[in-house]
Amino acid sequence: MPSRAFAVASCLSFAALLSAGTSAALELPLPPEGEDIVGQIQVIKAKYEDTFAAIGETHDLGYLELVAANPGVDPWLPGEGTDIILPTRFILPPGPREGIVINIAEYRLYYYPQGKNVVHTFPLGIGREGWGSPVGNTRISAMTSNPAWYPPQSIRDEHAADGDPLPTVVPPGPDNPLGPYKMSLALPGYLIHGSNKKFGIGMRVSHGCFRMLNHNVLELAKMVKVGTPVRIVDEPYKFGVSEGKVYLEAHAPLEDGEQKTLTLMDKHAVVINTLLKRDEAAGKLHLDWEMVREIIAGEDGLPIQIAEQRTEVAVHEEQLF
Repeated sequence: MPSRAFAVASCLSFAALLSAGTSAALELPLPPEGEDIVGQIQVIKAKYEDTFAAIGETHDLGYLELVAANPGVDPWLPGEGTDIILPTRFILPPGPREGIVINIAEYRLYYYPQGKNVVHTFPLGIGREGWGSPVGNTRISAMTSNPAWYPPQSIRDEHAADGDPLPTVVPPGPDNPLGPYKMSLALPGYLIHGSNKKFGIGMRVSHGCFRMLNHNVLELAKMVKVGTPVRIVDEPYKFGVSEGKVYLEAHAPLEDGEQKTLTLMDKHAVVINTLLKRDEAAGKLHLDWEMVREIIAGEDGLPIQIAEQRTEVAVHEEQLF
């Protein structure tokens, strides 16, 4: 059976054909009903002055997803002429395709505008260890242009302990960490907002809020309104169907200090449970278990084929271990 490396190489041989003329804006047409994959992987040549942070800002990608998709490449000095994989092919998160869906495991937001057959997707900074971002269903409760920041006492205490005391209010402007726009969620204390720092998008950097590139938050603010539903999920392993084939996309699971590190067997168990739940009505699947193992170990965020859909071969859990 072909290896994951072969599968990735096959994707990239096609991606190279797309590299010259593909738009960076991640507004993508939705797939046909019953399918789950949008976009195409792209490849660019790095310039001398490029960094992953700068490439991410240009192409609406987060820092860690670029690192995961480009193992062995120096994110601070990729080198003139180095091929850089842009992981701009996505399996859509499970569940209803409406409003805003945030998958914290992939540091990414999806927005489905009502009545339009497209999805917009943007990279996010999420809550760092000890300040994890929430999971659940909520909505946008308020929208504010050029917001002031009123740091809560917990954050003021943290900064004071580090010798960096904060004022009670930070006015709008270039020093404001909320950037040019904030969208309050109906979860008290949580926001979707811009930033006065470009670095950190696509990383665990915030106190639980969802941080966006400024041009992204302004674009999103033009499309959503108060009351827009927001669904926040934690799905490191996404499965999707495209043209009768089943794909797996794996991201590194989020783990905090007291949470034990997941072993490879733990991850295998999560994958099989998720897959069986995802495709319980789709018939039995004949899975390429060796490919599944490689994808889970690689955690590169690229959708890779693992099965043909609706075959009549039973899934046996013992094959995974």
